[in-house]
Amino acid sequence: MKTQYTLMTLAIVLLGISACSDNQAAVQQQMAPTAVAVKAITVERKQVSAIDEYPASVVPKNEVELRPQISGTITNIFIQDGQTIKKGQKLYEIDRSKYLAAKQQAEAAVAIAESNLARITKDLERYVRLSEKDAIAKQQVDYAKADLLSTQSQLASAKAQLESAATDLSYTIVTAPFDGTIGISQVRLGAQVSPGQPLLNTLSSDNPILVNFSISEREIPRFNRLMKGTDTPDSLFTISLHGGSIYPFVGELVTIDRAVGRQTGTINLRVKFDNPNRDLISGMTVSMRVINQDYGQQVVIPYKAVTEQMGEYFVYVIDDENTVTQRTLELGSLLGGNVAVRSGLKPGEKIVFEGIQKLRQGAKVAPEMLPSQL
Repeated sequence: MKTQYTLMTLAIVLLGISACSDNQAAVQQQMAPTAVAVKAITVERKQVSAIDEYPASVVPKNEVELRPQISGTITNIFIQDGQTIKKGQKLYEIDRSKYLAAKQQAEAAVAIAESNLARITKDLERYVRLSEKDAIAKQQVDYAKADLLSTQSQLASAKAQLESAATDLSYTIVTAPFDGTIGISQVRLGAQVSPGQPLLNTLSSDNPILVNFSISEREIPRFNRLMKGTDTPDSLFTISLHGGSIYPFVGELVTIDRAVGRQTGTINLRVKFDNPNRDLISGMTVSMRVINQDYGQQVVIPYKAVTEQMGEYFVYVIDDENTVTQRTLELGSLLGGNVAVRSGLKPGEKIVFEGIQKLRQGAKVAPEMLPSQL
């Protein structure tokens, strides 16, 4: 009987120990971290050309207001409004009659002065020879020398008058100082003009053409490097026209202004473009497209994988043990639904793409690897 009681006691003890062991295992299982199911991708490089855009305006390389230099009446207009003009081409004519007469009168005055000078020169030579023989008073020679100086001065004055008259006559024909396109004429035949008034027309050069835009002062170092650099893409500067079409020629940065605007904190830049078809016209507003530093083979990830906290951006990187670590990134340009990463990630690393909201630093994950989302 005693033996039987002992065996029953031992069985109860063993059952109790077993139950405690099972409960402890269950508690430990409950305490063990559960892997979070997430979707992940592998970081890759991609060929990109990220674009910064700036409001810009088209300006001619050369532009001049054509105004009269003399008074008179418009007697001829040689061009049509909007016509393409060549350098030296006749544009307007102002009544030439009185300026032609003034030039002829000045030419006659020069001829008279030259004749007088020749006569007095011969007289002086003769007086000098006679003076050497004491055949004439020396005072007569002195008079002849004075007359010579006076006549020389008269000739110089007559020539100056002739030059002035010739200049005025040349002003009766207004010509183009360079190749370009003429605007709409502001005068008609018979209009009375005077020096400087009114505006006759405006002439602008067409090819090449310039495009002005402004950048903030913090971007100056970058554009200074672009002015000097040789490792930039050929299509660095392009133009977007109204409607979204891209101008077919690429530009060349030619000027960075001398100073930053005190009120705006910006500085003006100028880019030169070929314009053989006159698609760009002075005064147009366009969008200057500048390839930024995110060009070429760059690390690119879906922007959906990025989390922002207090102005910093990070992703969850998955290590070989399926543990996630927050990694701070320096982001570049947005590329649709993707973003360029300038630092913080390397190709081949795995990052969480979906399920980020369930994660924390050091969490275990059960990643489902997705194909590239780029």
